[in-house]
Amino acid sequence: MNSGLFKKTEEDYGTEYKNHLFEQYKLFIESAERVSDRRQSANNYFLAINTAIFSFLGLIYEIKLKDISIICILLSIVGIFICGIFFFLINSYKQLNSGKFKVIHEIEQKLPLALYQREWEILGEGKNKCQYWPFSHIEIKIPFIFGLIYLILLIIYILTIVHKL
Repeated sequence: MNSGLFKKTEEDYGTEYKNHLFEQYKLFIESAERVSDRRQSANNYFLAINTAIFSFLGLIYEIKLKDISIICILLSIVGIFICGIFFFLINSYKQLNSGKFKVIHEIEQKLPLALYQREWEILGEGKNKCQYWPFSHIEIKIPFIFGLIYLILLIIYILTIVHKL
């Protein structure tokens, strides 16, 4: 294992090697948890934005403004862009977490137990959906569904304008 993660051997580092290794491991686990927390906060933020846009679209439709189609087209386009950002952010967090867990698995090779590695093996490394379906595979569908709804609404609003002409 010469990945570049371990810069010194235990002999080169000295007597505190194991203590420092374990402390760094704990800090890295906390870092991975913070990324997951930020990821969930971002998901909540984008869900709130999409809920607000849909609520506003519903309100506009309900109060029957004179020409709602232009406003609804703009909101649908904004919604599609927001969903694109949402998608790329989820993917970015997924990549970051994947990298962090690869490092955790490497560190665990020097520890008495490889808990995260073993858990991942037990879960079939996310390859069998009946055994374990990774959260990112589920959450990535959310911006896609919202974006699809915005696209359908956009088409409906454009057809409404065309029909009026």
